[in-house]
Amino acid sequence: QVQPVESGGGLVQAGGSLRLSCSAPGILFSSKDMGWYRQAPGNQREFVATITGGGRTNYRDSVKGRFTISRDNAKSTVYLQMNSLKPEDTAVYYCNAVSFALRNTYWGQGTQVTVSS
Repeated sequence: QVQPVESGGGLVQAGGSLRLSCSAPGILFSSKDMGWYRQAPGNQREFVATITGGGRTNYRDSVKGRFTISRDNAKSTVYLQMNSLKPEDTAVYYCNAVSFALRNTYWGQGTQVTVSS
């Protein structure tokens, strides 16, 4: 199975934290750039953060300083630590290999994050 499996979402108050996990054993994980993406109701899916195989990271401006992406190649897992959450962070969060995301393929089920004000 190539599709990743996301977990760790939930309901949290504004200012709270969540840690998302993404297991992707079906991908040649250590060689892949990985990313977290999100889709809010009525919106298109958008990039949140990416991490290269070597650990270089990139974030969308609205989450810089609040979110941290990391990876454990031995476990084929990528994480997203989300702090100081805001209601506008509410969305379904997905992870994927960046190359698959660009081709809009192999998406998993995602995990719902809801931030209440």
